[in-house]
Amino acid sequence: MYRGRLERDLKLWTAQGLIDEPVAGRLLKEYDSRPSSFSLGRVLMIIAALLVSAAVLLLVAANWEAIPRLVRLIGIVGVIWGAYLAGGVLITRGAERLAAAFLVLGTLAFGGAIALVGQMYHLSGDTFHAMLVWFAGAVMAAVLFRSGAVTAIAGFLAFAVAGADWTASYNTNEMVLLWLMPVMAVIIILLVRYTGADRVRHLAYLLLVTWLAFIYSEYETPTTAITIAAFGAVAYLLAAVPQSPLHAVARSAGASPAFYSYLVLIVGLLVLHAEFDDIGDRLFLGIITLAAAIAGIALSGKENGAVRYLGYATFAAETLYLASETIGSIIGTSGFFLVSGLVVALIAWGVIALERRFSQAETKAEA
Repeated sequence: MYRGRLERDLKLWTAQGLIDEPVAGRLLKEYDSRPSSFSLGRVLMIIAALLVSAAVLLLVAANWEAIPRLVRLIGIVGVIWGAYLAGGVLITRGAERLAAAFLVLGTLAFGGAIALVGQMYHLSGDTFHAMLVWFAGAVMAAVLFRSGAVTAIAGFLAFAVAGADWTASYNTNEMVLLWLMPVMAVIIILLVRYTGADRVRHLAYLLLVTWLAFIYSEYETPTTAITIAAFGAVAYLLAAVPQSPLHAVARSAGASPAFYSYLVLIVGLLVLHAEFDDIGDRLFLGIITLAAAIAGIALSGKENGAVRYLGYATFAAETLYLASETIGSIIGTSGFFLVSGLVVALIAWGVIALERRFSQAETKAEA
């Protein structure tokens, strides 16, 4: 996708005389020489590792009584060590894609070993503690081998840990998740920076959003929703405003910190709509929501497409909601649709005006 856009831009710049055709050819050739972030072979190897790991886990679940316990234990430990050793050797030889498959196999087999040992020796414990040990093992493997693939496995296991404790919250201490989920998110972010698995950072951000949802589910009050919205607003301003001391750090992580913090702000405001029944309170909240949508578009509209489109969607949805709460209840259904059409047309006009302003600002900056 990016290569196609780059090639079109180079042709346009060449036609405009901004760069020479040989320079454009060398730029495109240099981009093609970079190692691709997507490799079909690597994907197939990871899928193969997942399938083999699934086979190991299914063997554990099948409770193979015909095999002696010692043989089972030696077999599963052999798979783990064999996979990790093969992964380490392949890394030293530069075969990182094949090494990632073996490391994934070893990490998933470690989870099978936890289940196997607990099954054979009837060890006390629950799913939450087993998943937590599995997560810790994946984190250690990711650090030792500096593996982005294992970092991704650790990210998914963090959700499994949270889910295991969330579903069993009435049998265990649900307060554990209040500190465990953000700790796991921080660990994943540190692993991402250490291993270079940039795309895995989304799992950490989604885990933090899930953590806030868990907090609201435990303390479902307007105060909680206001706190979540305020937290999102502060986090977004710290990430998006250039004068912020954390702006440079957030920009180094790409567009994700600004988007996810803005998402928390919008979700908090939307949840608040269900907490207030009075029409006056909802109108006041609607004005705040519209202001938040405009602020997101104004602050990040030029450089962060995700925030821009979320701001557009929020502004449109909130405008239609306010129309349904006020005008729609007065003039009836047909009139509401007419007014809604006019509102959407005004929104479209505003979006076009904003896009034009962004384009003009970008042109002036380049000049």
